[in-house]
Amino acid sequence: MKTRYEGLFIFPEVLDDQQLDQAIEAVKMEAEKLGGSVDSITRLGKRMFARPMKKKKAGIYVIIVFQIDGLKIDAFKRRLKLGTNVFRAQFMKKEESVVALEA
Repeated sequence: MKTRYEGLFIFPEVLDDQQLDQAIEAVKMEAEKLGGSVDSITRLGKRMFARPMKKKKAGIYVIIVFQIDGLKIDAFKRRLKLGTNVFRAQFMKKEESVVALEA
């Protein structure tokens, strides 16, 4: 069963627009190779880190909402480390919002 995730991806700040497009497409392809699908992509732009990470001071933040089998999320994380230009990634299950109706 596919689960919906929201992923915060940090790409290196040295990427230009074309390289960033290619890096995002690589992430999308990795999800699709594992049977997943991408619902939305939101670019947040370049942000400074609170403290340097691996001698880097900033990164380009992108939020990608995707659906993938929950058993394949670990494989997805491993594939991101090996085959993409992702500096850091963090995933969170995206719960469907429930709206209460008043009677």
